[in-house]
Parts: sequence; structure tokens; C-alpha cells
Amino acid sequence: MGQVLGGIHDKFDGKKWKRAQLQKITDKVFDRFKDESGKVELTFEELYIAVLLIYNDLNKHLPGPHFDPPTKVQLKTMMETYDMNLDGELNHEEFTKFVQKLTTDALKAVSQGLIICLVAAPTIALLTKRATEGVPGVGKVVQKVPSSIYASIVTLAVVLIQKSDELSK
Repeated sequence: MGQVLGGIHDKFDGKKWKRAQLQKITDKVFDRFKDESGKVELTFEELYIAVLLIYNDLNKHLPGPHFDPPTKVQLKTMMETYDMNLDGELNHEEFTKFVQKLTTDALKAVSQGLIICLVAAPTIALLTKRATEGVPGVGKVVQKVPSSIYASIVTLAVVLIQKSDELSK
């Protein structure tokens, strides 16, 4: 019984899943450069291209805002931090730690956006619906709209506002 519950827990452990997905991306990108150059370490230029590929994947697959990759100056500083053997290149282990740090902020932003859209917006919608039911003229219209539809409309509005904020930046 313990093994079954442990297996279920493992399948729903978000941190473990995130680490596994990030490891897949890291391995895929690292192996791409290893195969092309025949080396096991990434130079700064290869690292820059790898980061662009990672951000391209993030922007394609994750909901929410479009994430801009760090500048070359920022990457150079980060590379110096994660280059543990100080050879000017990143091996697989150094690259994995580098990518984990690099993607932390992007994943936090996605998580916050999802929480707002999936939890906060519907809750606010239902609270505003209750608050407007007593308003003359508006209250009768609001009462006729089913709560699920009203919550969906408000959530959609929140998403559109988030998108318009992204475009204005």
C-alpha cells in the first residue's frame, strides 16, 4: 500500500516534475552542442545560443507573458558564477545549475499568472457579482447571468488585461 501511495505522490509532485522537465530540456540542448562541436563543454557563444533556444521553447510552451532572454552581459556574469572549474566553459553539471537559476524567474512569473487566472479572478468575480446584485438596474442583469458564465467573463477580462500589459511594455 505504501508503494502505491508513494507512486501516486511521485506522479503529482510538481517540483519533481518541473526538475525532470528542466533536465530533459537541459540535456537536449547540451547534447545538441556536444554533437555539433565534438566537445563536452559550452563556450560563451554556444551558451548564448543555447539560452536563446531554451527561451524559445519556454515562450512556445508556457502560458502567460513572453520572456526575454538575458543580455550577453548578464549571461557573461552568470557564466562566471557557474563556471566552477574556471576554464571559461560550462560542462554538463555547470550548465544544468546555470539553466535552473536562469529559468527560476520565468517559472515564478508563469505560476503567479496562473494563480491569478485560475484562483483569484473567479473568486473576485463571484464576490463582485454578489456585491452588484443590490445595485439598481445592474443587479437584475447580474442575477440573470449564471455564476459560472460571469466568472468566466471576468477571468477572460483579467487575461486580456494581462496580455495588454505585456504588449504595452
